Amino acid sequence: VQLVESGGGLVQPGGSLRLSCAASGFTFSTRCMGWFRRAPGKEREEVAVIGSDGDTRYRDSVKGRFTISRDNAKYTLYLQMNSLKPEDTAMYYCATGSYSCSRWYDWGQGTQVTVSS
Repeated sequence: VQLVESGGGLVQPGGSLRLSCAASGFTFSTRCMGWFRRAPGKEREEVAVIGSDGDTRYRDSVKGRFTISRDNAKYTLYLQMNSLKPEDTAMYYCATGSYSCSRWYDWGQGTQVTVSS
């Protein structure tokens, strides 16, 4: 299994970024996928999850601002992030999950998102 994130960077508050996670080594369409983040000095937290059936869930602090999506034909997971806030600053990781999206198995190396003026 290989997961490679991209799309991070420095953005001003209120700006947007789209993260991508290129997946290989497994049957992408059958797996739950998720985005997580870890800010310096903080615990890793779940940001958004999308099941193999397309159902999604988001942490409360990103609802209405972030959108998770997947392109099964391209083996790619996305996270569209709008109205970014300084508190969104973190390393963002994608991960493969169990069918129920309750366990997480494989992780990418992460992509840094920094929101600052």
